[in-house]
Amino acid sequence: MATVSQTIPVTETTPTIREGAPVEPVAGRNVSMDAYRGFVMLLMMAEVLQFSRVAAAYPTSLFWKILAFNQTHVEWFGCSLHDTIQPGFSFLVGVALPYSIASRIAKGKGFTELFGHALWRSLLLVALGVFLRSMDHPMTYFTFEDTLSQIGLGYPLLFLLGFRSSELGWAKRVWAALCLVLLGYWLVWALYPAAPANFNWPSVGVSATWNTQHNFTGFAGHWNKNYNFGNHFDQWFLNLFPRENRFEYNSGGYLTLSFIPTLGTMILGLIAGQWLRESRPKIPMKKLIIAGVSGIALGLALHYSHISPVVKRIWTPSWTIFSGGICFLFLAAFSWVIDVKGFRKWAFPLVVIGMNSIAAYCIAHFMEGFLDSTFRVHLGPNFFRLAGAGLEPFFGGAAILLCYWLVLFWMYRRKLFLKI
Repeated sequence: MATVSQTIPVTETTPTIREGAPVEPVAGRNVSMDAYRGFVMLLMMAEVLQFSRVAAAYPTSLFWKILAFNQTHVEWFGCSLHDTIQPGFSFLVGVALPYSIASRIAKGKGFTELFGHALWRSLLLVALGVFLRSMDHPMTYFTFEDTLSQIGLGYPLLFLLGFRSSELGWAKRVWAALCLVLLGYWLVWALYPAAPANFNWPSVGVSATWNTQHNFTGFAGHWNKNYNFGNHFDQWFLNLFPRENRFEYNSGGYLTLSFIPTLGTMILGLIAGQWLRESRPKIPMKKLIIAGVSGIALGLALHYSHISPVVKRIWTPSWTIFSGGICFLFLAAFSWVIDVKGFRKWAFPLVVIGMNSIAAYCIAHFMEGFLDSTFRVHLGPNFFRLAGAGLEPFFGGAAILLCYWLVLFWMYRRKLFLKI
């Protein structure tokens, strides 16, 4: 089950901590991973700032429009900063795995024990994802598109690849596995028939306006919203579970089978993590940058050639490649600033979040409503209108976000880390 650890063993993956002091990495430690993970989780928690509501109050402000765009998911094709949260979190699971496996092997753990732990971790992640998705429902809401569930479904396979990462020829095998995952997934979707010309799109929750603006034509139509192989699978699979109503479609287009290309994202992270371990104490900046630029370019080429559109909501293979490229560049940027240039103090607030990412994920789901009502009761309903009604959502959200961080900081100082 999830546990709260009060001690942090000094390994490749955990820093030595003095209570109340910035992180002091041990030899071989790449603090940039925690900072990058903290950045990803901060983007998720910062949804409480409600930039979209502020932008609506100031419709002529380009500044707020840009912030609002990057705090929402794009409708279908494209990418905002907010769309990089789930790929970043998944990618970093892969980055950390070689360090984690090496640490456990050094403690005398064998394959059977390690694989058993991987299966247990997978089960807990899936269950936690279902639990969080069920919070606003009268009964268990069996759906598996939550980030934690998606990671959990693919994690055992990721572990099997990562466990052999020290063997000769590993790189060729893992690249081959990545190609097999993405190409096989693409082929199944490409062979599934696209919607007929007279299809009733409102029957799957797609309005005529949305269909005109966002659905693809031609071969790319195999990846249209709610008429695709993934939705067909969910109409069978999700209805095997007890439900309030029969499942027909997900309003956002999200799918259970997205865990397969998400595994591809984690494999890209696994490759990056192995590069980092092999090159220590240096940082393989050239490899990271080339992989990043190549991934973005290849993903866009697949999209504009109509071979595979870049769509985050259904996690197309081209999205795996494109977003993976972004993750490589983020990792390179954090590594260059923190590990190469040695600028670390600024990253401390991010490290506090990144070292407790599961706790941060749960806090963002559980505490927003409680804190919002608490502020209203004790400070009054208009307290955050100090700069006008238009900025009220921002200042109220900033107070909530600060409370999130203070809880994580309290846990950090007391060395309380939620682990799965």
